[in-house]
Amino acid sequence: MKVLIVGSGGREHAIAWACAKSPKVTKLYCAPGNAGIAVVAECVPIPAMDFEKLAGFAKENEVDLTVVGMDDPLVGGIVDYFEEQNLRIFGPRKNAAILEGSKAFSKDLMQKYGIPTAAYRTVNSAEEARACLKEVRYPVVLKADGLALGKGVLICETPAEAEVGVRQIMEDRKFGDAGNRMVIEEFLTGREISVLSFVDGRAIRIMASAMDHKRAGDGDTGLNTGGMGNFSPSPFYTEEVDAFCREHIYQKTVDAMAAEGRPFKGVIFFGLILTEDGPKVLEYNARFGDPEAQVVIPRLKNDIVEVFEACVDGTLDRMELEFSADACLCVVLASDGYPLAYEKGFPISGLETFEGRDDEFVFHAGTRFDEEGRIVTNGGRVLAVTALAPTLREARDKAYGAVERVHFANRYMRHDIGHAIDEA
Repeated sequence: MKVLIVGSGGREHAIAWACAKSPKVTKLYCAPGNAGIAVVAECVPIPAMDFEKLAGFAKENEVDLTVVGMDDPLVGGIVDYFEEQNLRIFGPRKNAAILEGSKAFSKDLMQKYGIPTAAYRTVNSAEEARACLKEVRYPVVLKADGLALGKGVLICETPAEAEVGVRQIMEDRKFGDAGNRMVIEEFLTGREISVLSFVDGRAIRIMASAMDHKRAGDGDTGLNTGGMGNFSPSPFYTEEVDAFCREHIYQKTVDAMAAEGRPFKGVIFFGLILTEDGPKVLEYNARFGDPEAQVVIPRLKNDIVEVFEACVDGTLDRMELEFSADACLCVVLASDGYPLAYEKGFPISGLETFEGRDDEFVFHAGTRFDEEGRIVTNGGRVLAVTALAPTLREARDKAYGAVERVHFANRYMRHDIGHAIDEA
């Protein structure tokens, strides 16, 4: 079968890498892709938000299944558009992708169906926000309602910081239309865990747990980013936590969406926090996380294309997921200055040292070919250097050893990815 992947980052590279291993796949495309994806797929220069051209390409090339990696096209309705064209596509429809597309919607859903989460209030103007913030306890969390590349969440320690946050989100429009509404949320403390799942509208299958590192600097300091590294599994995701979440969070979320007339097919990302009062949901995403995908997908033993098809066809209840006992950890190599201003276009060396290995990988996030055919940097997050090993500590050591083989001019990374492993 022919498969088209929509997206251009490290998550899409991990998806493409897994699809390329499937014996079902005879031809793999990616739009628009990147220099790393080009090794396993034919990249086509169609933007992820150009639904008409993407659907036209899928028809012209007789694509059997399209897989959407990115949040913007999902929230924008790419699945609805493809289905109207009688094209098979993996991902939630627009009315289900709102689970990620609107923080206010997801909070209201959790409140209505008794899914544990932080106390909150939704505001529609800066004036309303300022009035609300006079009544809250600090620290407090401000969340832009819409999509903001994973950066629309501000933790404010004081009323002065909250005032700056309100101004940035709702008045200066730092995150554009995502700041039309804002959620003001109780600040929760505890370990954060990411749990991905496959969903077919009714059934849900849980993937391996993972832990992200959002802050730009060592010691969890600096600005929020899209993610500077990740590892799987989380040693804090115990059998007790899993049992609680299966009873109170996972299936209840799927059932709630169905009850609302928004059946969800695709990947639900559960952002969890382990509080003194038990696990609670911090956020939902309507797709694979990035870089969660880069550590969870390499551990998946199933044929990922078969899982995608089961979700589309509503037959996921007939399937069980299997994951390798090995642990996986990735370190993101970024451009110095990320997530603010940074330069790009620097040649990358050392990538050839990963060829033919089945325990070390480099998933490309922001790369391209220059005029001379060299692979150069093309984004804030450039590469995810990833390693598999029997234990998390061994995976960490192997990943950081592998990092030393990759070089580009303004390379930046955190040096403490997986620090929580030592505290487990």
